Amino acid sequence: MKDFLRDQLLQALAALQRNGSVPADIPTGFVIERTRSKEHGDFAANAALLMSKPAGLKPRDLAQAMVGALPASAQVAKVEIAGPGFINFFLSPAAYRAELRHILEIDQAYGRNAGGENRKVQIEFVSANPTGPLHVGHGRGAAVGDCLARLLQATGWNVTREFYYNDAGQQIANLALSVQARARGIAPEQAGWPEDGYRGDYIGDVARAYMAGETVHADGQDVTGAKDADDLEAIRRFAVAALRREQDLDLRAFGVEFDVYYLESSLYTEGKVEETVQQLVAAGHTYEQDGALWLRTTEFGDDKDRVMRKAQGGYTYFLPDIAYHVTKWRRGFGRVINEQGADHHSTVMRVRAGLQALDMGIPKGWPEYVLHQMVTVMRGDEEVKLSKRAGSYVTLRDLIDEVGRDATRWFLAARKADSQLTFDIDLARTRNRENPVYYVQYTHARICRVRDKFAEQGWSWNRDNGLAALDRLDTAYDQDMMVAIARFPEVVDLAARNLEPHLVATYLTELAAAFHTWYDNSHILVEDADLRDARFALAEAVRTVVANGLDLLGVSAPDSM
Repeated sequence: MKDFLRDQLLQALAALQRNGSVPADIPTGFVIERTRSKEHGDFAANAALLMSKPAGLKPRDLAQAMVGALPASAQVAKVEIAGPGFINFFLSPAAYRAELRHILEIDQAYGRNAGGENRKVQIEFVSANPTGPLHVGHGRGAAVGDCLARLLQATGWNVTREFYYNDAGQQIANLALSVQARARGIAPEQAGWPEDGYRGDYIGDVARAYMAGETVHADGQDVTGAKDADDLEAIRRFAVAALRREQDLDLRAFGVEFDVYYLESSLYTEGKVEETVQQLVAAGHTYEQDGALWLRTTEFGDDKDRVMRKAQGGYTYFLPDIAYHVTKWRRGFGRVINEQGADHHSTVMRVRAGLQALDMGIPKGWPEYVLHQMVTVMRGDEEVKLSKRAGSYVTLRDLIDEVGRDATRWFLAARKADSQLTFDIDLARTRNRENPVYYVQYTHARICRVRDKFAEQGWSWNRDNGLAALDRLDTAYDQDMMVAIARFPEVVDLAARNLEPHLVATYLTELAAAFHTWYDNSHILVEDADLRDARFALAEAVRTVVANGLDLLGVSAPDSM
């Protein structure tokens, strides 16, 4: 509907340009928004406010001229000028009936647009160290990241999903030592256990598989256990492969798949880290002090300079991050979005500073970041903190096993990412309107049940007759329902532009409430065939929007519940 109104205003502007009322080169970057109150119409445009100065007219005078030049349309009931020069549009019922027809015509494509123009965007998310099962925080990153990918695809972007494995560094060394200790028969509570060892039961599982000579398949490669508890390098390779496979299986169970898996270790073996250091030195943004190599990040907005190479040897963690992002840029990703935990906040400035220091033409503010806050899991009044398998945290698999994939995905994505999240297991298992995912899914199932009842009554829905009789949808409930479903494309576009998938979940919850109110006050299975077919056409449009919205969240739309 916004596109239609924008076209109306552009036609009016063109008419004014033809008769010389306004200049031919006047800018057209105005905004059309839904009004907050029905008293001010359905939509308001700030076109006259933005264009008045280049037009050489007062805002209200320009608004009056544009309103007078608007082409006639059955979809616009009236137009008013408000305040300093806002143009308020009151749409006719015919406009919403036309949108209803449009929904049923394009079905699964409703809500999508081509705004991204097939430009490349890479979304990196989850990117867990392969040292243990995925925890609930990784699950939130997986839900938010995958929803972002779905939203950007729905708005015309060419999306690549990428997982960055931190398979280098001290944590991997601790993993290998932990598996080695278990392979030697040493338990976490016994003498000889590594000081920073991983204590979960999964370490024992990996050790037993390694000593049994099992083969694991990870990222196209087979790694076989060596049955040798003294071969620490073989243990390391096997443990990383085993946990990468486990994480991949958990993500697949969660409905998340990746296009690219990138190994941190490859940055070292292929010389990319050292190459990045040499480029930074050559660019003149480094210096040596106290035996360490420093990067002048203060030149790019940081509060202090940062160490790149420690005095005792080895690189600090943000240096390989810079090298990794150089590969993203060189792979042609003009837009990159990193979905990470809030504990990565301190790295944002450092990575961006390092990329600017390389002087490669990378724009400021690249890459973009979406940071999610921690998740607290509750059962009743008690916080759930431990998983027997992981030993020290709640795993993603724990939640999926407890409440199912749909509820897990919904609850992890339905709140704004930068807000703290309490995951209520009892609520997620509830089958009533208090549980938002159940309530929304029930909307879809309820409409499917009405479709089944047609046959039970000996009727069949005549789609064409329903579309021809849409003028029978003349109650306030009908109008409110049509207005509600017509908001969907705007919500999708806003959620994609703001990188906020929770907006879709919020909208679907509101839509479900609107539907159940409409359904309780608008009997569908009536004797009047025209009214029956028209009302079910509206119900089908609601079902389509619900299904399309749930798909953007990676949640199923069941036909029965």
